Amino acid sequence: MSVFLVMFAAGCKKKAPVATAPPPPAPPPATTTAPPPAAGFPVVAQFTADPSSIERGQSATLRWSVTDATSVTIEPGLGTVQSNGTRQVFPSNTTSYRLTASGPGGNASASATVNVTFPTAPPPKPPADRKPFTTRVETEVTDAYFDYDSSDIREDARSALTRNADSLKAILRDFPGNSIVVEGHCDERGSAEYNLGLGDRRATAAKEFLIQLGIPGDRLKTISYGKERPQCNDANEGCWQKNRRAHFGAGQ
Repeated sequence: MSVFLVMFAAGCKKKAPVATAPPPPAPPPATTTAPPPAAGFPVVAQFTADPSSIERGQSATLRWSVTDATSVTIEPGLGTVQSNGTRQVFPSNTTSYRLTASGPGGNASASATVNVTFPTAPPPKPPADRKPFTTRVETEVTDAYFDYDSSDIREDARSALTRNADSLKAILRDFPGNSIVVEGHCDERGSAEYNLGLGDRRATAAKEFLIQLGIPGDRLKTISYGKERPQCNDANEGCWQKNRRAHFGAGQ
């Protein structure tokens, strides 16, 4: 009987719980990474116009900086340019310049606008007897002067050429069959060959400035005389300055 009770008590004992392994940790949430930019995609770091507002006849300077580009163009007027640089522009009206950069990875673009205002027009001149074409050119169109060994349009030349543009428009309107010759001149220093090239650059710079002010390019011809036709023959700066000029003559 005692044996039966011991066995009964042993059968009534609660079973110990069986230990279970902890669940595995949850996997980390999936993350997405944006793909890197395409190799060779051009970046326009800078494209500005300074100043952004000018009076007619004044200039603005375009500045740009581009990376990873195989080709950079600026329109209107400049065409293909280096990836980094500056350029003076003389727009006659408000103009938006657009830079387009191309590379193996695609294209990028930027724009810069130069606002052009117009100074108050002078009162109209009283009517006068019509003068010959050559006389009009000689008396109404003035020379534009340059610095030594330079073909850049400086401030006083810009003012002279702006006044010349108004005179030339009137002259060419009155003489529709004639053209203007833009002559490039230099002082006596330097070789004849070098000064012929410098005179050509000066004549071309004056012509391009006038075209931007509305003078038809097909009515402006250029020629370089280098140092062969000086206005003054003294060997001093005052004389040399008179010879570094763009002069305007009557064409056919």
